[in-house]
Order: sequence, then structure tokens, then C-alpha cells
Amino acid sequence: MLKHKIINWSIFIFLSVIWGTSFILMKIANEELTGIEIGSIRIFAAGLVFLPFSIFHLPKIPRGKLLLVIVSGFLGSFFPAYLFAIAIENKIDSSLAGILNSLTPLLVIVIGIIFFKSSIRRKKITGVIVGFIGLVILSLSEGGISLQNYAFASLILLGTLMYAFNINIVSKYLKEVEPMHIATVSLSFMTVFAGILLWYQGVGIKLQQNNNVLIPVIIAALLGIIASALATALFYVLIKRAGGLFASLVTYAIPVVAIFWGVSAGEQVTIIQIACLFMILGGVYLANKN
Repeated sequence: MLKHKIINWSIFIFLSVIWGTSFILMKIANEELTGIEIGSIRIFAAGLVFLPFSIFHLPKIPRGKLLLVIVSGFLGSFFPAYLFAIAIENKIDSSLAGILNSLTPLLVIVIGIIFFKSSIRRKKITGVIVGFIGLVILSLSEGGISLQNYAFASLILLGTLMYAFNINIVSKYLKEVEPMHIATVSLSFMTVFAGILLWYQGVGIKLQQNNNVLIPVIIAALLGIIASALATALFYVLIKRAGGLFASLVTYAIPVVAIFWGVSAGEQVTIIQIACLFMILGGVYLANKN
């Protein structure tokens, strides 16, 4: 039992670091690439890496579940990759983005109850709410929230909704399908759509004409390989091992990673921020406590 929990928390921490760092990488890539280009390179690279594996995994997926696996690819990877990249391209306020992204666990509960007839214990709901309150206070302590670009903020909210629906779909209808099979097959299908968008955007021509594009393209590709391909596979493993709600709480840990990067860069951390971090982690612990 202890070993089981250690593995779950190890995956949780790894995903937090990977996805917490991905926002910084998207901002760097955005210096030369548009949001759509970043999203396309990211998904294309992720699908390309998983393509050889998907050839062997596809026959192992029950025929009646294949459509759900493809839908999972769209909701859990494809559309959110574009929505988040476009929002960042339009300089969305980071505090507001953090709060909207961290609505995922609450939306998992709400959508699960309304659409999937899920039953969730009161203790877990309390933990989610406590963590979210801590995250809101943390975001406000970093200088407030600007409601400029609220139209682009809605893109993050839409991506968060898609994550919540996907988590419920995987938790309820794809339990018997191996997590690695879901990840490899779903992302490989997305390669076709991302490739079409890459061709339409003329990224190859842009790369030939401007040497400065090479590094952002490599960064976007690494985002696909690590933050989409590898992280998605581990995320589905975590859903199967610990449940969708606990897996979704990874979004609460992203601000912790952001503050770590801030401290590394010499930024000052206040007592309020430290208190909020403990509040967030306490909420995560409470939501996962038996």
C-alpha cells in the first residue's frame, strides 16, 4: 500500500514539474512562432514519437472503445494544446490563467456528477475546495488579476472544460484499456490533423527562411515529446491507479513549480505565498486521503 502511494505521488510530482515548466517554454517558443504553430508542432511531434507503438497497440483496443480513445485525444491533448498556446500568445494574465487552469478538479467533480452520475465523497470535495481557495489567494498575492484579454482567458477555461470531460471519460469508460494504449493511439491519430495545420501554416518554409525559428521549433517539439507524449501516458497511468480526481489535482501543483522557478531566478517569496502553498498541498492531501 505504501509503495503504491509512493509511486502515485512520484508520478504526481513529475507531471507537476513537466506541466509547470511547459508554460515558460511556450512563452520562449512564442517569440518566433504563433500559438497555432506551437500547438501543431507539439501535437505532431508527440504523435510521431508514439506512431510506432500505436501500430502494435491499436489491435489491443476493443473496437467499441476506439472512438472514445480518439475523442480522448482531441479533448485531452489536441484542442487544449492550441487553446493554451493561443492564450499565451495573446499575453493572457498568468495569475488568471493559473486560476482558470486549476478549475480542472472542481469541473471534474461537477461534470462527473451531472453527466457521468459519479458519486464523490464529501472529504474529497472539501480537499479540492481548500486547495482552490489557497490557489486563488496565492494568485492574488502575486499582484492581482487583470481582466484585459478576457476573451483569450476564455480559451483556457474551454481547455480546462475539455480536460475535465476527458478525465471523466477515461475514468468511467476506458478503465479496462491500458493507459499506454490510450496515449499512443489517441496521439498518433492527432498527427494527421496537426500535420495538415503545419503544412497550411507553412512552418517548413518559415524554418528555411529564418534561422531564428530553429530553437523555438525544437522547444515546441520537446514540449510535444515530453509534456504531451510522455506526460499524457503517465497521466492516464495516474488516473487508472489513483482516480481522475487525484490526477486532476496536478493543476494545483503548477503554481508551486512556478514559484520554485521564481526563487531560482532570485525573486522574493512572501509568508502569505508560503502559507498558500501549504494550503494547496493540504487540500491535495485531504482530497486523496482514505
